[in-house]
Amino acid sequence: MAEAGRDPVTRIARLRGVGAEALRLRPVTELIRVLGGAGARFLDRSDPLRVEAEARMPEEAGVSPEMARAIIEGMARDWTADRLETLVRSEFADPEVLDGPRPGPGGDRWMAMGDRFAFHIASGSVPGVGATSMLRSLLVKTPLLLKPGRGDRTLPQLLARAIGEADRELAAALEVIYWPGGAGGALEEAALDWAERVVVYGGNDTVAEIHRRVRPGIPVVAYPHRVSVGMVGRTALVEHGDVLADSAAGAAAYFDQRGCVSPHMIWVEGDPELVRGWAEGVARASERWAASLPPGPMEPDEAGRIQQRRASLELRAAVAAEERGAADCRVWAGKSLAWTVALDPDPAFTPSCLGRTLLIKPIEALTDVVGILAEHSRVLQSVALEVETGRRDPLAAELARVGCTRITTFARQPWPPAWWKHDGRGPLEVLVRRVSLEE
Repeated sequence: MAEAGRDPVTRIARLRGVGAEALRLRPVTELIRVLGGAGARFLDRSDPLRVEAEARMPEEAGVSPEMARAIIEGMARDWTADRLETLVRSEFADPEVLDGPRPGPGGDRWMAMGDRFAFHIASGSVPGVGATSMLRSLLVKTPLLLKPGRGDRTLPQLLARAIGEADRELAAALEVIYWPGGAGGALEEAALDWAERVVVYGGNDTVAEIHRRVRPGIPVVAYPHRVSVGMVGRTALVEHGDVLADSAAGAAAYFDQRGCVSPHMIWVEGDPELVRGWAEGVARASERWAASLPPGPMEPDEAGRIQQRRASLELRAAVAAEERGAADCRVWAGKSLAWTVALDPDPAFTPSCLGRTLLIKPIEALTDVVGILAEHSRVLQSVALEVETGRRDPLAAELARVGCTRITTFARQPWPPAWWKHDGRGPLEVLVRRVSLEE
């Protein structure tokens, strides 16, 4: 990989010049075909790039080999030509607005214009996010420099290689260069100075720092810290409890619960004995998921957080049992900190310590959860809502009013489709300017 400190101005000038021209001259349909062909290579387990990705990712991202395969498969499903075309059409009914003026409202015409150069900064918590961000930029004809996160270098680098092997001209429109935070030097400064748009994934401190450093008037598309949750209704608990327990445990298992779409806590409506039994079912399912999709090695600070949270929950359970003879607070735990499931009688919004730690919270009525979530709308991401059909739409409307932008199921929660409105915004629309041509 090229080093961050080598000739940054020339590097960015080439992206703005040769790279921008290569994209400008390509019809969007051709971009979809080329990019989708490159992305589809990662679905072929015999492809050399897929083989290399599986070999590199576990150590780099701190995930098990089984998890690496699952992540590659899940991410690459959205990198095919069919999925990319659906993404484009979901935001632009006429995709040719990305090529030039097209008929618009009132007899006028309009077009969607990308930028001459964008700087994308990805986090390292979820592998594949940087590669997806790169594809989005290229689809709207914007050359980019991508700085991947430490745990997300493999897939962007290999996807960039695949694009270069498919089309050498398009390769001039992207660079993938990693450097540790704060060590970007002249290249990072040049990228922020020259970027016409900055896309940043990361914690709130990272996002705030980028906002502070960009030039006035430059759009910053930020994807900061988010928390996802689940809600289970009485009828769903009785009729589909076992299936929901398995899919809830799986939703927390994918990405080892590091994703913004990973559930932290689940409110469950119903008889206390049934809720307790369901929590135990989630624990059993978590053990099965740990066997089929093992967690990766933990950093010492992450292990310490999990041990501390487990100890706190276990102490609360012991006190509840001693003082009230109650079993309304229980903890089930896997070996070697592989997973933790806690029955927590406190309905408060309580983000977990990650590491596949799920808090199951009994609740009298799911409508009460809406009020709890209203106070945390700034961090709310996906809600897995498991209720019967007649309750789903009214509850979804209430959740939307308090800030939820994605209402899904446990089975789909870890894998939002390519065209999902990330934080309520179209992932392509936030990368373009709409230009009106009034006749």
